[in-house]
Amino acid sequence: MKKRNLPAGKAGKIIYWIATIWLSLGMFSTGMVQILRVESEGALAPPGVWGITQLGYPVYFLTVLGVWKILGAIAVLIPKFPLLKEWAYAGFFFVMSGAIFTHIAVGSPMNEFLPSLLLLIMNVVSWYLRPLDRKIPALPAGRVSINQLNESIA
Repeated sequence: MKKRNLPAGKAGKIIYWIATIWLSLGMFSTGMVQILRVESEGALAPPGVWGITQLGYPVYFLTVLGVWKILGAIAVLIPKFPLLKEWAYAGFFFVMSGAIFTHIAVGSPMNEFLPSLLLLIMNVVSWYLRPLDRKIPALPAGRVSINQLNESIA
């Protein structure tokens, strides 16, 4: 049996799954809104067609964001593939921090970037508390060959 590296044991595991499911649902649902190009006039979070243009981005950016959010949500939830999970967490971090800074740059009120801030927090909590089997294994000290690297993440 593998030893888990979670703060607070069982509580850490529960917090991990709550944060991960909340993060995945948030990313999946906003990804669908963006892929479907929902016309939600007056709503900047999550940005539909109206919101994305108010923030200064082209409408096609919705499709790019939506597809990657949905794929990332799936990657975070499925077992194995720790390197893919790292990329998903990093992508979520960049998208949510970018959303927050965009809202601040255009002078949006705080309530408009709170959903992005909440998802950013869920992303960090989920990433930090993830179990060992969802992390990239540590590489051995010293020189590492490509074959050793491939074996350690396979």
